[in-house]
Amino acid sequence: MNAQLEDFREQVNDFMGHHPQSPLDWQQRQDFEGVDYFGENEELILEVEVERFAEDEPLIEMSTNTGEIRPYRRWGRFSFVVDGQEATLVIYSDAHGHEFFMPFKDLTNGKETYGAGRYMDNHRPGMQQLAGNFFEIDFNYAYNPYCAYSPAFSCPLPPRENWLAVPIRAGEKNYQ
Repeated sequence: MNAQLEDFREQVNDFMGHHPQSPLDWQQRQDFEGVDYFGENEELILEVEVERFAEDEPLIEMSTNTGEIRPYRRWGRFSFVVDGQEATLVIYSDAHGHEFFMPFKDLTNGKETYGAGRYMDNHRPGMQQLAGNFFEIDFNYAYNPYCAYSPAFSCPLPPRENWLAVPIRAGEKNYQ
C-alpha cells in the first residue's frame, strides 16, 4: 500500500477513535478497532477529463437521509471503466463551483459497503482538481458519510444519476 494512503487511513482511525468531533458515540469509541477498508486498488486511481456543464447550470435539490434538502450545482461528468464496464459519475459543487462533492452508489452497497452510498470530495486526497477540467479520482479514499456511524447526522443521498451498475471495491467498507 502506498505510504500516503496508509498514513491517511491511520489519521482517520485516530480521529474516529479519539477526536471529540468523531461521529462515534462514547460506547462506540470504546469498542472501536478501526475502519474496515478494501485493500488498495490501483485500477481505481484515475486521471479523468470532466465534461463541464454550463456555467449557469441551475442548482439542484439533493435529499438527505433525514428528509432535508441541500442545494448543489451539477459541475461536470466523467466516464471510466471498471471491470470492463463503462461507468459515469457527476461531480457536484457548491453554488460558486469551488467545493466539489461526489456522492455515489455502486453494487457493493448494502453488502460490503454502507447501503446509502459513499462520498468523495476535494477536502480529502482522493479527489483533486489537477488543472482546468482534469481531476485525479482515487476511489481508495471513498468514505462513508457520518450517518453510517450515527443517526444523529443528516447526509445527502446520492442522486440516481450517480448510481453505478458496477462494484467499486476501494475505500471504506461498511461499519459494523
